Amino acid sequence: MEGTIKIFIYIHAFFGGLGLISGLGSILVKKGNSNHKKLGKLFSISMITSCLISLVIACLPNHENPFLFLIGLFTVYLVVSGKLMLSFKSKTKEKANILDKTVSAFMLIISAGMILFGTYGLLTVGNGFLLFVFFGGFGVSLSIGDFLFFRKFEKIRNNGWLSNHVSKMVGAFIASVTAFIVAGIGLGSFVFWIVPTIIGSFYIAYWKRKLKIVEKRK
Repeated sequence: MEGTIKIFIYIHAFFGGLGLISGLGSILVKKGNSNHKKLGKLFSISMITSCLISLVIACLPNHENPFLFLIGLFTVYLVVSGKLMLSFKSKTKEKANILDKTVSAFMLIISAGMILFGTYGLLTVGNGFLLFVFFGGFGVSLSIGDFLFFRKFEKIRNNGWLSNHVSKMVGAFIASVTAFIVAGIGLGSFVFWIVPTIIGSFYIAYWKRKLKIVEKRK
């Protein structure tokens, strides 16, 4: 059994590493060109594959890890939602479809559960459950933001899809970096869980501001 688990871990690590490299590449190259699209596609496939495997590993005997399971869920949501945002670029799309809403609703339910579970853990066990509350709150914020975007898009078509796409894909990259630091390197303190999110948030804020400036000039 342990030998099979190690094979899963190696496959997970391979696709995770491929995702990190392609994700960094897609951030560094010019947005929208062919290289960005190719690297973005490779990043999406690699991260979803790696995360789905990690969800299984995090539930196996002697490898149970609720925090890495949490990161896996978040990364899958961010990648899938980020890719779905590209569909709003189409001139024929007038509103969010059932898939768009289902993905966001799933994250909203999971995140609310994380907050409740984390709060219960904080009250009964200790600070070890703080990450559930932190990431749960982050997930609720993102999913509610999705539904606000869906409603706004139905009323007035705009380039909000691009801002959301950038935020989700960079967020997925942040999650993958966090998982690498915590699981790959073994730096599991609370600081190393939070720092990548803080740095990434500044980068996302920079791009959102840049996109707003471009939008105003049109």
